[in-house]
Amino acid sequence: MLISTSELNSILDNPDVVIADTRSFKEYSEGHIPGAVHLDLFAFHWIDTTKKGIENFNDQARKLFSFLGVTSEKKVIFYDSVSGMLAARGVWMLMYFSHQNVSMLDGGITKWKKENLSIETKANNFKPSNFLGKINPDIITGFEHIRDNLDNLKIIDARSTGEYDGSIVRAAQTGHVPRSINIDWNQNISEDGTFKNDDELSQMYDFPKDSEIVTYCQGAYRAANSFLVLKKLGFQNVKVYLGSWGEWGNNMDLAVEE
Repeated sequence: MLISTSELNSILDNPDVVIADTRSFKEYSEGHIPGAVHLDLFAFHWIDTTKKGIENFNDQARKLFSFLGVTSEKKVIFYDSVSGMLAARGVWMLMYFSHQNVSMLDGGITKWKKENLSIETKANNFKPSNFLGKINPDIITGFEHIRDNLDNLKIIDARSTGEYDGSIVRAAQTGHVPRSINIDWNQNISEDGTFKNDDELSQMYDFPKDSEIVTYCQGAYRAANSFLVLKKLGFQNVKVYLGSWGEWGNNMDLAVEE
């Protein structure tokens, strides 16, 4: 799920590689990895995890990846400023469609630039495909599964402490999903922008390996970053709560803790 700067640099000319820059268009236009296209994943918020909502999410995501030009042969690499939440969201989404050949650039463009690797400013065009993918229901969850299994899940809240304790308000209700544990996603990242090593991460995510773990945040971007870390550590049963607090905190029928 992670690719190093040197490895990416060695395959820039490979026609079967798709590189997606998930930062803002302003940042992209000021300089990006050669051959990269710009993909604004932040415009793709989704907080409805009813059955119909998930079906709509699937349709939208397929359109997005068709636009990006993903086919089964392509190796897809997402990058961010660092090993960030937008690139992680892209990796998780493609894994959700059972596309295994997908990676995040560890350290993002910050590490790329630090190593004086080549940068270009010209915009690159998309080469659209007809992407279908096969849904993998094992790495996504909605509010109903969490509500009905609160006592059996390890729930990781990847938001800031202020959002978790309710002092920062971003929904109709404040606080967090009952029994959830707050591990801010920023703690996943080293000072150089790469993921921390497995020893450091294991101390933070000290759970039995057979736990069913759910990650959430406000809109399932930071949660996707924590998902990748948990998979990196060898946890098998990890799901991202797609609706996250944007859904849970605005549903007055769902219980919260402060």
